[in-house]
Amino acid sequence: LRSLKPPKKPQKNPKKLQKTPKPLPEPLPVPAMVSLLCCGPKMAACGLVLSAWGVVMLVRGNLRGSGGNLRGFEGNLREFGVPEGGPERIYGLYEQVSYNCFIAAGLYALLGGFSLCQTRLNKRKEYMVR
Repeated sequence: LRSLKPPKKPQKNPKKLQKTPKPLPEPLPVPAMVSLLCCGPKMAACGLVLSAWGVVMLVRGNLRGSGGNLRGFEGNLREFGVPEGGPERIYGLYEQVSYNCFIAAGLYALLGGFSLCQTRLNKRKEYMVR
């Protein structure tokens, strides 16, 4: 006769139950941080000084010349005669020089802004741990 005991369950092998871990997927490539720092602290300071000087000189010269003051040319006009187009042409040239001075002063101001950014980036780099 059979015993009244329930039949034994087959034991599972614990080694077989352990699943092998799936390999981790490769990490996505991290884009390299682009540094906007392209010049050193001395060059940035030099750019600031040159741009400030350029803006001051060009604006000062522009304000002096934009009035159409022909005092410097009066002697040349008497000596060489009145050029073609007369004084109107000379005033037109003064206007053109005036616009060119303002454009150049704007470019110097952009250089100053760039130099200021470089100076700030250089100061920030001083505090970073390498």
